[in-house]
Amino acid sequence: MRTLVIDCSTDACSTALFEGAELIAGFHEMLGRGHAERLVPMIADLPDKGRAEKIVVACGPGSFTGVRVGIATARALAFAWQAELAGYSTPALIAAMARSKLGDQDIAVAMTGGHGEWFVEGFAADGSIRRPLASLNPDEAAAQSAEHLVAGTRAEELVELRGSGQALPLWPDARSYPHLPAGAITANAQPIYGRGPDAKLPTVAVGAK
Repeated sequence: MRTLVIDCSTDACSTALFEGAELIAGFHEMLGRGHAERLVPMIADLPDKGRAEKIVVACGPGSFTGVRVGIATARALAFAWQAELAGYSTPALIAAMARSKLGDQDIAVAMTGGHGEWFVEGFAADGSIRRPLASLNPDEAAAQSAEHLVAGTRAEELVELRGSGQALPLWPDARSYPHLPAGAITANAQPIYGRGPDAKLPTVAVGAK
């Protein structure tokens, strides 16, 4: 089975095409902005324009726009190609990439969040979640992350704040998809925002008209 993997949940944008677990071709670019303009051409540059029987997409958390662009593109292609659609969390991929580089061990993932906060999540050596995803200010993130190895876009800052541990700076890369454990892949490809919405509906006092 051919699988197309899409990851544009952060400043990095990447696509990869696999035959089984073998990488056929893939691209990884640091964009910052412009995911909507760059993603489809990246897919079109893959062999057979990326056509696959299965499409797997990063669901976040991360860039609000990037997450939505990736999922919308994956859904559109899955509909057009009558392909299977699945998703994964960005921290799970970061943790899997870290294990592939430094071996199976507990890992804290720290990534850029919104409003000065970081997305942090703890993973066990087998890839299962040992500490749930949270959006925390840097001091709280450092206090709650006990794992020796910290991976992700904010790894160096977290280790420095904590004063201990090993930092492994990483950006998500679709070409690393085969390292994800099966349990990290879900058929529910819905956005993972990691924090509540900034805008809230105004409350209405009881009895007000």
